[in-house]
Amino acid sequence: MTRTMQAMAGLAITALCLWSAPAVAPAAEGPRAVVEATTDAVLGVLRDGGLTADDKRHRIEDIVYTRVDFDTLSRLVLARNWNTLTEAQRADFVHEFKRHLSLTYGKSVDNYRNERVAILSEREEARGDWTVKTKIVRGGPDDIAVDYRLRQTDGTWRIIDFIIEGVSLVSNYRSQFQEIMAHGGAERLLELLRDKNAKGEPLKS
Repeated sequence: MTRTMQAMAGLAITALCLWSAPAVAPAAEGPRAVVEATTDAVLGVLRDGGLTADDKRHRIEDIVYTRVDFDTLSRLVLARNWNTLTEAQRADFVHEFKRHLSLTYGKSVDNYRNERVAILSEREEARGDWTVKTKIVRGGPDDIAVDYRLRQTDGTWRIIDFIIEGVSLVSNYRSQFQEIMAHGGAERLLELLRDKNAKGEPLKS
């Protein structure tokens, strides 16, 4: 994942998930309302000069774990390789992948420069999923298109992918993980994730 992609993804995840309101959305809340309410609330937090960067990062970690369906996201990222993992390896991967995303993108809270988020449209996808299209407004050609794909489970809509300027976070990581597993299997991937998490480094720069 390039540094530009990391920055865009970090801003997208931050703008959605750093939320000071209650973490769990009402069951009746639709996908557009989930994205809209969350992005409205996050801007207030990002503009709060009383919060330190560490405070914001901790909130990201707490809230993203609630708002994102990491079990589904992990299965989508590993694709067919998911079925080759043992139950213990699956649990380990979900844990390490969550940590990796938090460590990689949590740093982006320092880069907030009064951007705002505009909800553009929404559409239903296959399998009953839903896409909410947004734009991070930075001014003119620097605006960033961000799509959030959500899936409903037990009456609650949760995020399963982020598409930044047409590039899916799931697809991007899938290609990296497939390459790693092709040369070293699940244990190599888990070892690499643990090592990168310990160092606070992304898989690729």
